[in-house]
Amino acid sequence: MEDKRDYKKIFKELYSQSEKEISILEVPRFNYLMIKGNGNPNTSKEYEDAVQALFSVSYGIKFMIKKSELKINYGVMPLEGLWWTEDMKDFSIYNKDIWKWCAMIMQPDVVTENYVSKALDEIAKKKQLNSLSKIEYKEHEEGIVAQIMHIGPYADEAPTIERLHSFIDGKGYKLKGLHHEIYLNDPRKCAPEKMKTIIRQPIEKI
Repeated sequence: MEDKRDYKKIFKELYSQSEKEISILEVPRFNYLMIKGNGNPNTSKEYEDAVQALFSVSYGIKFMIKKSELKINYGVMPLEGLWWTEDMKDFSIYNKDIWKWCAMIMQPDVVTENYVSKALDEIAKKKQLNSLSKIEYKEHEEGIVAQIMHIGPYADEAPTIERLHSFIDGKGYKLKGLHHEIYLNDPRKCAPEKMKTIIRQPIEKI
């Protein structure tokens, strides 16, 4: 019998969030497929290629596990992104050309390095993906974070981010680590005003 799993529901507090309230929670260590790069995600071919490669491999792994003796059928997790600049004082949504990024997709605990390696080999034989060779399979742990839901276009995130940072400061915390976004919709299939993005920021006590 097939074992169906919805990891967005299993980790509901991490992958759902109110736009009205800000949550402080602890994010455990997860494994991710990752690709790092530079530049404006709205205009960068490198970013577009990275996203395509990450989803291709993630779906390849999913179907491999579904057909295996495990018979686990799970939904591929949403695209996530870490964003930063060399000097975080320069980090601004108004100048994305200097951004550095890490595009990534969380992999469930049933995924092993062996599955990742096999999926990479299979996809390399079927498709010519520019960023396939850049994929890394790594752990990422954030610890304590604050997060809020942003609904609307990515270009309108600034007030939401400012609200999050103000909340963090008011609770006696400071920013730690990288600005993190979780994209719950496919922008190719969703109207900009309905897009849902979790804005997450690792924090520590002052």
